[in-house]
Amino acid sequence: MTVEEHIRQALAFLDHSDREFEAGDELQGSEKLWGAASHAVMAAAKKRGWRFSKYNAKEVAVDRLAEEYNDSSLAYGLSVAQKFHANFYHDQMEDSKIVRDRPLVRSFVRRIVAIAEEPAP
Repeated sequence: MTVEEHIRQALAFLDHSDREFEAGDELQGSEKLWGAASHAVMAAAKKRGWRFSKYNAKEVAVDRLAEEYNDSSLAYGLSVAQKFHANFYHDQMEDSKIVRDRPLVRSFVRRIVAIAEEPAP
């Protein structure tokens, strides 16, 4: 996939996530939210020529972005997104945490997409 395709997929997953949560399917909503975060990171990493195919490579990429932008909230955003990924498998998130954390992941995705859309460093 190209950078632009990863961006489109990230934004599509955000929309799908909203629809799944609105329909009451927290598991699918959680997985789509993780998918949005994952594709956003892949777009930013690909833009910079960084590896991203392995699970922990996404963490490394976000850590590098956090350092580059002097923004530790980026690492936190990925961490919250990973909770939604785990929720898909284990259905362990409380409703209050889903409501609280969804906007954090949405903001993370939008921030990483904006980074991916910037001119190459």
